This record gives sequence, C-alpha cells and structure tokens, in this order.
Amino acid sequence: MLPELLPRPAAIAPAEYRQRREALIAQLPANAALVVPSAALVTRSHDSEYAFRQQSDFYYLTGIQEPDALLVVLPGREAGQSVVFCQDRDATMEAWTGRRLGAQGVEAQHGIDQAFENAQREELLPDLLAGRELLYLPLDNPEALNIAEEALAFAQAGLRRGKPALKGWLDSRPLVHEMRLIKSPAEITLLRHAAAISAKAHTRAMRVCHPGLSEYQLQAELEHEFVWQGASGPAYSTIVGGGVNACVLHYIENSDTLQADTLVLIDAGAEFDLYAGDITRTFPVNGRFNDAQRALYQVVLDAQERAVHAVKPGATLADIHQGVVRDLTAGLISLGLLEGDVQACIDDESYRHFYLHSTSHWLGLDVHDVGTYRLDEETPRLLTEGMVVTIEPGLYIPCDDDIPAAYRGIGIRIEDDVLVTRDGHEVLTSAVPKRIADIEQLMVNK
Repeated sequence: MLPELLPRPAAIAPAEYRQRREALIAQLPANAALVVPSAALVTRSHDSEYAFRQQSDFYYLTGIQEPDALLVVLPGREAGQSVVFCQDRDATMEAWTGRRLGAQGVEAQHGIDQAFENAQREELLPDLLAGRELLYLPLDNPEALNIAEEALAFAQAGLRRGKPALKGWLDSRPLVHEMRLIKSPAEITLLRHAAAISAKAHTRAMRVCHPGLSEYQLQAELEHEFVWQGASGPAYSTIVGGGVNACVLHYIENSDTLQADTLVLIDAGAEFDLYAGDITRTFPVNGRFNDAQRALYQVVLDAQERAVHAVKPGATLADIHQGVVRDLTAGLISLGLLEGDVQACIDDESYRHFYLHSTSHWLGLDVHDVGTYRLDEETPRLLTEGMVVTIEPGLYIPCDDDIPAAYRGIGIRIEDDVLVTRDGHEVLTSAVPKRIADIEQLMVNK
C-alpha cells in the first residue's frame, strides 16, 4: 500500500509579495533604492550544478524561483516601484534546462511592476539608480556590492550633469529580516505543511528502525517520505546518529550500523515551498528504552515539555533557555552526573559539559531563520503572535571514566516547531511521538 498523501496547500499569492514590497518601500527614504540579487547556480562538479535553491530574501519579496535575477525597488518611480531583471528567453537553453519566465512572465505571474531581461541590464540599471542618494543592499552579497560600486562611479560622472550624488549604502537585511520574523497566515500554512511532512517522516523512521539497519538507510526512509509528500527534499543535512554518534551535534556522515541496546538521534526536516520543518527525536533502536536511557530521556523530555508550555506572547527565548538549563541541571544532579547545588552548577557552567547549545532558534524560510534575538545587549526580544521557534533541549554524555558506565555515550535531543499564537502556542510537530510509552508502543506495534 502506498503512503498516504497529505493535501497540498496553496502557494502564497502574488498579491502578498506585492504587499511585502510596499511595506518595505514605506520604510525607505524617498530618494533611496534597494537592490536584492537572487541566488545563482553553483557548480557541483565539471558541468553539473547543485540543485538550485533561491536566496531567501529575494524569494520573500518576489516569489520568483529562477536564478540570475535582480530585484530593484525604487520608491516613488512613476513607471513602477519594483523592477526585476531576469534570465533572457533563449530557445536553445530552454531546450536543455527548462522554460524561463522572461520579462513578460515575471510581470504576469509575479505581479512585478516592470521587468527586463538580463541582456538589457547593463544598459538600463545605471539609469534606474541614477539620482538615488542612498542604496540599500545585502552587504554580504558580492554582486550587490559590485552594483553599488558601479552606481557610485556612474553617479560621480553624473555630477557634471547636475544629478544628485550617491551618498553611500546601507545594509538591507535588518529591514527585510525584521519583516520576515512575523509570519503571515499563508506562511504559517506552509510551515504547518512542512512540519506535517517532517512528522510523517520521523514516524516512518520509528516504524522501520531495527538493529542492523544502517544510519544511511534510515536517512533514505526519511528523505523518501519528504519527496513523496511533495517537498523539495531536506531543509538541511539530515542527521541520523546511532549510539555515541548522537553526541556529535552536527553528525551527518550517517555511515554506521545501528546497534541493539543503543539510541538513535534523528534531526531532520522537510523543505516545502522553501519553508522548513525541523524535528529531532531520539528513540531506542530495538524499540525499548533501558533503565539508564529511560531516566536520562525523561529528564530531557520534562525540560522540553515545560519549555514548550512557556512559549506565549510576552515570553522571551532567553528566559525559556534559562528554565531549560535549570531543569537539565537538576536532572543531571539527580542522576549523579553532576554534584552540588543546582544554582552552583549553573553559575560555574559545569552543566555545559553535557548541554552545549541554546534551546531555540527562529524557523521560517531558513531553518535557522533570520531576525535578532535581542533588541539591544540588555533587552531580549519578546515573543509575539506569528513568530515560529524551535524548542530543542538535549543532553550529550561523554565517554569519560568518571561517568557511570550506563550513561556513557548517550546523546538525546527532542525538538518541536512551535508557533506563537494570540493566547499561547501551537506545536506544529505534535504528530510525531515523543513520550516514552508512545514511542515504545509505535515501535512494538510496527
């Protein structure tokens, strides 16, 4: 029997991308311009490329999925405030690599005010930017910086013709990233779908897991489900770490054989319409937790569930993280992995021998999504309706001689995707089990 297909949600409408550009324009000075390049194809080897993935800010503002494009935003321009340069229509190239939008397609399908093909870019772009006193651009993008340098040279030459001087440029990312931090209803729908696909994949992995299977075979089960459900593939490199490999936070070799009486940690999420799912589950390879695994897992689970419960408007990720640190530290002391008072172990950071990372990150178009976590050095950002975060505490026990043998080499992380709602939160990834009894029941009855 073929796996059940989830209903596919609607794509974000062109009108929403236009609204985003208009909201951005409202933040720009009248005599400014903004340029955002798309991603380019990246060579994998010789004449083959990596699968194309659009640059997230460009996609957020346009919805265009083609490489080698450029968005130019020009406040107050009568002929249109948003201009896109795109790949030229080319019958020979399109026979090899697929149909291109062309200028007419960009305007018709994506609601861009005016579009030109790249063959006209060298001629038209300087005039579009001429007279603009300030440029906004992503300062980490070499192509955008080259455009700024050329615009400056063109403006200096234009001074002789009485044009205003280009005074300089600023980073566009803080403006765009602040907008991206609050998800629209359409974005939340796509994030729910990415989470649902990810949850089905994790549940599938639990069902098929058994001793003797390789980590990469479990990876194949996950990624098969992603693509079967219409995702483009993984949102990031899939982690399948059996046994001691689970203690390596970004273990992606996935090359070992899964052993009985060990745990396997899976950190994997699907990408759907560029929006990311991000789930981590840890479970016994043979379907049953032993006593040490069960005790350590329960410490992480209790901390994770309390942290999820704390997600609501007005809370801060800093406070949620501190609560997790306290819960994990108390648990480590109760199991004899730390000694002393809870606060003392927090103050001297001895807990960091077992818990190395933060509890949360933003989630959206990027798996570690954009947006600042603090308004300034002293002020953490308050959670607000429409934000999406992960909650992912973990414990990673080294194979040190002074650690009880039963706990050595155990790595556990539990991660869910959580939407901040008006009155609290919604766990987008609740469909995949995480409580001990539920995991064991699923694996025993597979």
